[in-house]
Amino acid sequence: SVAEKSRITVRTVAREKLDAMVEGNHQGVIASVVNVTEVYDEDYLKSRLPKIKESGVIPFILVLDGVTDPHNLGACLRSAEAAGVQFVIVPKDNSASLTPTVVKVACGAAEVLPLVRVTNLSRTLEWLQSQGVWLVGAAGEAEQDHYQMNLTGPLAIVMGAEGKGLRRLTRERCDSLIRIPMMGEVSSLNV
Repeated sequence: SVAEKSRITVRTVAREKLDAMVEGNHQGVIASVVNVTEVYDEDYLKSRLPKIKESGVIPFILVLDGVTDPHNLGACLRSAEAAGVQFVIVPKDNSASLTPTVVKVACGAAEVLPLVRVTNLSRTLEWLQSQGVWLVGAAGEAEQDHYQMNLTGPLAIVMGAEGKGLRRLTRERCDSLIRIPMMGEVSSLNV
């Protein structure tokens, strides 16, 4: 089988054993994996971003300011990876960690998209600006929407926490603010 060719051990067990091994829906398969995902720090970001720029790739970054729900972090990782983001930056405090729930919701994105946890988000945003990255914060009260703004060039989209939005210092650090207009029936995109 493909698994055996990749040196992956496969065991067939009774469904009851799978039920006892996990909470929730296992869909008939469980994989035991070690060190699939890694969380990175500021040093990683500061060493990788210049290399990305030197290679001719335009930086595209997602910054999440205080997203605490694991499902939301997983969904953000999944959407960011699909959109071509190179890094997702979160503060060390007051944000969700890379839990099994996050990894499951991310559907593969957590394994390929670097999640960078920083000690001081404001200082990291300032450093990004010094690297020529334009910071665009998403805020419901912003006057311009994302259709009106030129979102080209080195860019970091900064999004706030569920319900609270961007913190004051984060908002003030942004170069500009945009809103995402809600044209459908739902009142919020959550993050």
